[in-house]
Amino acid sequence: MHIWVDADACPAVIKDILFKAARRTKLPLSLVANHSMSVPPDKHITLTQVPSGFDAADDYIVEKCEAGDLVITNDIPLAADVLGKNALALNNRGEEYDKSSIKQILGMRDFMDTMRSSGEHTGGPKAFSQRDKQNFANALDRLLTQGLRALK
Repeated sequence: MHIWVDADACPAVIKDILFKAARRTKLPLSLVANHSMSVPPDKHITLTQVPSGFDAADDYIVEKCEAGDLVITNDIPLAADVLGKNALALNNRGEEYDKSSIKQILGMRDFMDTMRSSGEHTGGPKAFSQRDKQNFANALDRLLTQGLRALK
C-alpha cells in the first residue's frame, strides 16, 4: 500500500497527520505537487514536483497509483480515476469516495460548476474545522489498518 497525496491544495494540518502516519506504519507516502514544499527527512516520505500545468499532479498520481493504494485528494475527477484503478480515495475532511457514489458526486460537481459559470453565487466550501481534522485522522487510521491487514 502506497499513500499518494494531491499536495497542491492539501492543508498543512492534514500533511502533518500523514507524515506521522507514514512514520508509524512505515508505508511509503508520496506528495505530488507542481511547486516545491518542505517535507520532513524520512525515507518513507517523498515529494515529486511535476511541471506546472492543468492536472499535471493528477495525471502523475493516476499513472503511478496501483490497486490497493490510498489517494488523498479533494479533486473529484482524480478520485474517480483512481477508484477506476481499484485504489482508495479519501478527501481532506475524512470522507471516503467509493465506486457506488462517485458518479453522483461528479454530477453534482458539474452541476455546481455550470451554476457558477452562469453567474450564480454558490458560496465556497465551509471552513476547515477541528472536527474535519479528527474525521480525517480517524478515516485514515481505519483505511491504513485495513490496508496493513490485507498486506499480511
